Amino acid sequence: MLRTGPLRTDTVVIGGGHAGLAISRCLNDRRIDHVVLERAAIANSWKTERWNSLRLLTPNWQSRLPGFSYDGDDPNGFMSLPDVINFIERYAEYISAPIELDSNVTEISPRGNGYQITTNRGSWICRSLVLATGACNIANVPAFASSTPSSISTLTPISYQTPDGLLDGGVLIVGGSATGIQLAYEIQRSGRPVTLSIGEHVRMPRTYRGRDILWWMNAVGILDESYTEVDDIRRARNVPSPQLTGSMKQPILDLNLLSMLGVKIVGRLVAINDSKAQFAGSLRNHCKLADLKMSRLLKTIDDWVSNNSLDGELEPSYRFQPTAVETAPPLELELTKSQIRTIVWATGFRPDYSWLKIPVFDRKGKIRHDGGIVESPGMYLVGMNFLRRRKSSFIHGIEDDARELSDHLLQYLARS
Repeated sequence: MLRTGPLRTDTVVIGGGHAGLAISRCLNDRRIDHVVLERAAIANSWKTERWNSLRLLTPNWQSRLPGFSYDGDDPNGFMSLPDVINFIERYAEYISAPIELDSNVTEISPRGNGYQITTNRGSWICRSLVLATGACNIANVPAFASSTPSSISTLTPISYQTPDGLLDGGVLIVGGSATGIQLAYEIQRSGRPVTLSIGEHVRMPRTYRGRDILWWMNAVGILDESYTEVDDIRRARNVPSPQLTGSMKQPILDLNLLSMLGVKIVGRLVAINDSKAQFAGSLRNHCKLADLKMSRLLKTIDDWVSNNSLDGELEPSYRFQPTAVETAPPLELELTKSQIRTIVWATGFRPDYSWLKIPVFDRKGKIRHDGGIVESPGMYLVGMNFLRRRKSSFIHGIEDDARELSDHLLQYLARS
């Protein structure tokens, strides 16, 4: 039922996913009056915008939120999609989150020294605001995708669910981050021939020297690296997600394994003209750079092991084979003649702030902020890639970010 007048609270949190719930717990710990507005149901994007076989890239022992953590009997496993939904729903119940479901925000505008939030169920007035709607609201499909022949079906990871939902015939997957390689692996094994178009990517093993790679990255301090410690934080926030999958079946799921399965590897897709897909000639360079960066990561781990005198307790150091690339990768593919029936645009995502009527955007449409402290008094951002630490985009990474930003928010309210 619609309200006749606005309600007031100190803080409004937009988004009822894991990030919004984590900040809610921290606000509650600081006795800050607040409400969480969720456009649909708790964990809505996990329920409606993920493919069926998806698993978290982080092992279960890393699944935690403020005051809550994984309590199952498989700490080294990986949560399935239903597991993730259940985990977030349980957390909302555990913290008794003051959440308003089915409250779709249509506009946020200035109101005195605070903000007015208009929803389909009425409006709120607050002194501070937390944006927790995430980074993956809209599939980031290139403009030239509109040149795709009408005979070819197109979809994104938001709309993809299973290989059975695809047309029979070849599939072109555009994008080689975690999503792209996982879909290439799944679809190729379904019997549909896959061509994978790939540009810059992060090659990374699932395990190394007997431990999960994220265990290593946590141990050596990489995941805790602060946004103030990197030379170019803008670039760091745009680095593709690593080529990982939530499975221990292979020590590494990379382009070499996909090639062995029959996946055709081509360079970055740059245009579609007259039903011809055109690719950049930089595939070899991208693969060499990814190999080099992976070797640097493994050397960092080896150095940490040696410095802590643990060489005798772990598997010996080793290296993976370099990425195999054709001598002359194709620069063009006639889509129709090659029997490509489907294109999957695994080219990343972008947030949707169409309802935010506050001048906080840069020339590229991204919110200007300093580690989640937005350039508008009392406004905060959570749940984004490398927000305050390299681990910020992972579920467990929200914990430290939410605590620090809640402390800042509390100080802001005290001053104002």
